[in-house]
Amino acid sequence: MHHKPIENGWIEVICGSMFCGKTEELLRRLRRAEIANQKVKAFKAKVDNRYSKDKIVSHDKNTIDSIPLENSSDLFDLGNEYDVVGIDEAQFFDDELVTVCKNLAKNKTRVIIAGLDKDYKGLPFGPMPLIMCEADYLDKLSAICMKCGKDASHTQRITTQTEQILIGEADAYEARCRACFN
Repeated sequence: MHHKPIENGWIEVICGSMFCGKTEELLRRLRRAEIANQKVKAFKAKVDNRYSKDKIVSHDKNTIDSIPLENSSDLFDLGNEYDVVGIDEAQFFDDELVTVCKNLAKNKTRVIIAGLDKDYKGLPFGPMPLIMCEADYLDKLSAICMKCGKDASHTQRITTQTEQILIGEADAYEARCRACFN
């Protein structure tokens, strides 16, 4: 990744299937910004309360304090005084997230977004396709297929529930390659 001077804002997107390391990569980038003495603030979708209500938590149990948000419209007012803003589980936000992130970037903020690019049906998820188009930097990570061991870019739901949003982890989802994805 190329690093721009802090005088310019930009948008970075980290996407992929479940279990590919999106949150871990978000936390790594936020920690590096803190080491560089930048003002950092993390946000997450309020609906994601798997591990904690007020922390972003990776599957490896690494954490950072965060502010849970119900609406992306609150993000600009809470994040516009920071050098770096991190957003986890971006797929759970509304499409206004794109406008808010663009405004933060215009405000000289580095915006780092992590989220699922596709839902369990393999369809674009929430505002992620739009924010991916706006990204100055885009990293699509792959997991390991839990059936065959190849690179996985899909999230397979292993329960019978059919609603698009079902908060879960290994109890409800597996990473799958294209060939093993149903």
